Amino acid sequence: MDLSYILNELGEDRENYYNAMTPPIMQTSNFKSNTVDDLRKGLANEFGNFLYSRGQNPTVQILRKKMAALDGAEDCLVFNSGAAAIFAAVIANVKSGDHIVSVEKPYSWAQKIFDIILPKFGVSTTYVDGRNIENFERAILPNTKLIYLESPNSWSFALQDLAAVAELAKAEGIVTICDNSYCSPFYQKPIQWGIDLCLQSATKYISGHSDTVAGILTGSAAAIKHIFSTEYLGIGSGIQPFNAWLLLRGLRTLPLRLTHCTKTTQLVFEFLKQQDQIEDVIYPGAQDFPQAELVKKQMEGACGLMSFVLKANSLEDMEMFCNKLKHIIMAVSWGGFESLIIPACATMPRADFDASNKVHRLIRLYVGMEEPDYIINDLKQALSP
Repeated sequence: MDLSYILNELGEDRENYYNAMTPPIMQTSNFKSNTVDDLRKGLANEFGNFLYSRGQNPTVQILRKKMAALDGAEDCLVFNSGAAAIFAAVIANVKSGDHIVSVEKPYSWAQKIFDIILPKFGVSTTYVDGRNIENFERAILPNTKLIYLESPNSWSFALQDLAAVAELAKAEGIVTICDNSYCSPFYQKPIQWGIDLCLQSATKYISGHSDTVAGILTGSAAAIKHIFSTEYLGIGSGIQPFNAWLLLRGLRTLPLRLTHCTKTTQLVFEFLKQQDQIEDVIYPGAQDFPQAELVKKQMEGACGLMSFVLKANSLEDMEMFCNKLKHIIMAVSWGGFESLIIPACATMPRADFDASNKVHRLIRLYVGMEEPDYIINDLKQALSP
């Protein structure tokens, strides 16, 4: 399906809303039934009818169609956060006594689900270095029901061979989930490689404006309907119509934003690589990236997220660099217009910082929509004595 058609036309039945160019916000909590039989049908099949906006809503439905098509999936659910999408996808596929294999150091709220919530219900998790398929093979137990992936990881940018993991999982009857927040469907389609469920934080590149929080989950029609009827409705974590409309707006410019972001990121990467004050730069778009061949195989490109290791002798050195930045904003997340930075040392108590530990001197940089020189000059002055 053509990308321009998906972004600009798919699901947009303009003749149904006065030929308006922009989809309307159906800001309603519930929907009228004309007869008792209509109401009966709606209650019996909320997935196929507009009954109550906790479930289906016309504005959200337009977004669902577009996101499913972008991922090459049969269907989609839209949540009020990426964490909610992770929670629903995982909970829907495990029960008491089951086992999960997850890549090491996944998104923090995914790890909290695995480490804090699921053990209360007798579900255990084994973490593996996902760069090697043999690690998955060794970790699988007779009660393993789910393999959780994040490719690339949003700090180390480690990849997993999606096709190899999917083949292994299918042979064992195990469901696979991949967090695709780094790439978005513009640069990677995990379902194309055999992954069962693909999720992403739409807060980031899909929104693109730093003004809404959302999560996307795509997969087969059967899997999505099952999750809708259980976790999605039961938890009540669906997105609101206005936020869905903001995401539809963001989709219009997705190719332009990501193309610009990728070009600028390459220039920023080249600048950082040349700086004596920087020990290492980690970026999947680099030719010398350790998994460069896998990047070429399953990714169409790399976006605006990278990490670099500052040559710092103390926590004060780390903080001085970050605090000197004038235009690059210190904040979590990524994907909006603004360039952002977050140092790993901010995620730990001050007393735990160890300058000899390379990970403690790691800084994640998101390259936004600003002009390259604007970003590079800010980094340059912050690196200066």
